[in-house]
Amino acid sequence: MRRGAKLNIGLLIGTLVALITGGTVLALGADGGDRGAGLSASAQVRGAPGSGVRGTVWLVQLEGRRGQPTPTVLMNARIRGLEPGRHGFHIHENASCEAPFRSAGGHFDPGPAGNSDPDANHPYHLGDLPNLRVNAQGVGRLEHPTTRITLSQGPTSVLDADGSAVIVHLNEDQGITGPSGSGVSGGPRLACGVLRLDDAEASQEGDEG
Repeated sequence: MRRGAKLNIGLLIGTLVALITGGTVLALGADGGDRGAGLSASAQVRGAPGSGVRGTVWLVQLEGRRGQPTPTVLMNARIRGLEPGRHGFHIHENASCEAPFRSAGGHFDPGPAGNSDPDANHPYHLGDLPNLRVNAQGVGRLEHPTTRITLSQGPTSVLDADGSAVIVHLNEDQGITGPSGSGVSGGPRLACGVLRLDDAEASQEGDEG
């Protein structure tokens, strides 16, 4: 991994520390503080041909701190070419992005009690995320720490046998449960990116290109 990618992951970790502590700097190390960066993954997000929608999503997993055994995953997204406003943004259950992106399946929600229907059981799927906020220049950004998912192996890993993908939707996620097909979680799918492990360097290059 080249220096630029390492710096990018370092910035993500610093952001996560600030988010969790409200801006207070923690001493990191073997004395019970954060044990440092673990796994990283990324997705190259693309819209339909000719749409101009493209960007990158990065994920970094930090090991759980003392008293908090569950790892925290920081998601950081930068996607351009979108209409200003809020767009639904979620992790979906399949590592597939064949247009019109239905192949990505429903929202990531594994386990015997899971329900991946995008509108039912929403916003309680493990893959449900805050809206992507897009500025007047058409650039959407998101920084979000979550303990709902992991990159490491386990029942909530987004890198399981089926993999997963991130989806940007046309409309705002209303944050409520609705009937199947009602579109309360964001409606039509605008863009998609398959999550891949250890791809931080390639993802950075793709976003800059």
